[in-house]
Amino acid sequence: MFTLVISVSSATGTDQSVDPVRISYAADTDTFGDLYLPPGDGSSFPVVVLIHGGGWAQKSNLEYAGAWARSLTRHGIAVWNIEYRRVGGHGGWPTTLSDTVAATNALADVVQEKASGRLDLDRVHVAGYSAGGQLAAWAASRPSQGVDAPEPALEVPIRSATIMAGVFDMELAATVGKDRFVRNLLGGMPSDHPDRYRIASPIEHLPIDIPVTALHGQADRVVSIEQSRRYADAALAAGDRVDLIELPGVGHGEFTNTESAAWATTKQAIIDHVNAT
Repeated sequence: MFTLVISVSSATGTDQSVDPVRISYAADTDTFGDLYLPPGDGSSFPVVVLIHGGGWAQKSNLEYAGAWARSLTRHGIAVWNIEYRRVGGHGGWPTTLSDTVAATNALADVVQEKASGRLDLDRVHVAGYSAGGQLAAWAASRPSQGVDAPEPALEVPIRSATIMAGVFDMELAATVGKDRFVRNLLGGMPSDHPDRYRIASPIEHLPIDIPVTALHGQADRVVSIEQSRRYADAALAAGDRVDLIELPGVGHGEFTNTESAAWATTKQAIIDHVNAT
């Protein structure tokens, strides 16, 4: 494991605007995504599946993640910014988790069709923030999960995962972290639904045999940095390739600002993963 502590003080520049195409990947009103293609006439774009956070709750949606998507398209990367069914709407256990895999699988059909075949499905990566970080890491771990994992199976291989302030251990979050959002997603405490907590926790599905970068602010008071530290240690012990990047003085919300150095560090991690494939 490579653990890096980065001081963040600079900001990124203004990103070129890209108009997305909204695509439904299933029948529900919240099963859609926005596809951002890089400007120009490129014929084969790597893809990042982008998963927003917000406590898996209906009150949050994908709109703010559009700024991340536009930031990445400047580097020749297509972005599939996905929405999913959430708690308070039609989501919850296990629908919210299943939607992330269904949305990723949609790259091979309806999304590729809308992209006129320009997506390189051998170079699909995933990135997520906070609750979306849990979903991203969970989707990446889907091939390593047991027969009791909720359908569908992952059909489009994920080549890397970049996780911002992610929740990797759901039991730790619900108990030590007293995270009500986790309890809402899984319908109770770990003592009520131990199998749900096991299945939903990315830390329980190692190794996943793809490179992972976990970024976390040392001043995060929403999701403890211990989530990323414990995951990185467990992934290393399981033989996975994992980089832990700790950001001094950074809290939970800085990642959402594309002008922040926290996002600049994340973006570079994503670009490095894309360029390595």
